[in-house]
Amino acid sequence: MPVSTNSAPVAWLTQESYDRLKAELEHLSGPGRTEVVARIEQARSEGDLKENGGYHAAKEEQGKSEARIRQLTALLESAHVGEAPEDNGIVEPGMLVHAKIAGDDATFLLGSREVAGDTDIDVYSEKSPLGAAIQGKKSGDKVTYTAPNGKSIDVEVLSATPYVG
Repeated sequence: MPVSTNSAPVAWLTQESYDRLKAELEHLSGPGRTEVVARIEQARSEGDLKENGGYHAAKEEQGKSEARIRQLTALLESAHVGEAPEDNGIVEPGMLVHAKIAGDDATFLLGSREVAGDTDIDVYSEKSPLGAAIQGKKSGDKVTYTAPNGKSIDVEVLSATPYVG
């Protein structure tokens, strides 16, 4: 199980999420990288690079792919892989939180967007203003946090249960 050895924040991932992200990284840094390089070479062989849209698109794709490789590498190196947190109702990464935010009901995952995968569930980082304000709270706890726009927002935690993706 990977453990953080630097100052990067540790992300909680399910084993399934870790495996899915590792497979994506292996594809991007192996066959995916080879495919992009082949497209660049193909476009380069078509002549003048200044007006070669295919070449520029392939180079842009390469940049995005390399950025994703760096992101996945950093995430997987610092990830804590394991079971969902204990079902004790305390808000922490890996919990599905139901809360009343500024009077509106909201349900979201506290943690990494990568854990939620392709689901349409909202995800808030534990480092976000909302995440930091509610971390460690439990059902019935009320807090106020300052949003990035400077507004004070009231939050009441209604429940927190382990996320099962």
